[in-house]
Amino acid sequence: MIAAVAKNGAIGFENKLIYWLPNDLKRFKALTTGHTIVMGRNTYDSLPKGALPNRRNVVLSRTITELPGCDVYPSLQEALDSCQPDEEVYIIGGARVYAEAMPLADRLCLTLVDDEPRDADAFFPDFSQWKEVWRENHAADERHSYSYAFVDFVRK
Repeated sequence: MIAAVAKNGAIGFENKLIYWLPNDLKRFKALTTGHTIVMGRNTYDSLPKGALPNRRNVVLSRTITELPGCDVYPSLQEALDSCQPDEEVYIIGGARVYAEAMPLADRLCLTLVDDEPRDADAFFPDFSQWKEVWRENHAADERHSYSYAFVDFVRK
């Protein structure tokens, strides 16, 4: 799973990302390009240009059966069943998909943002039982309003 997460677990507000962190977006692109990304329909709807290029886009929807550039499945399990055993799959949101996928995930690639936004309506599931295995800290700068860290976790 991959996400940018505030100190209070916030990830979104009104179907938009809370943070615009250029380095986080670069990391997201570097990690997911050439792989499969799985998202809920609302997350897909929030993408400015639809399906993300150079990735297999998988969208979960119970009502829509076709989206340009995407494979659409009615459930997370059916989406995951469509993946090959050696396929690298990233869950990219939203909150309900993260919550459903959490018991199935083996790695979290998070950007932990040193902020607690007041306006948030989507939250990442609790990951306090996961083990940190890698961290790269970054200070706030002219392009990033908050300090943040890229942190990878695995199950304990």
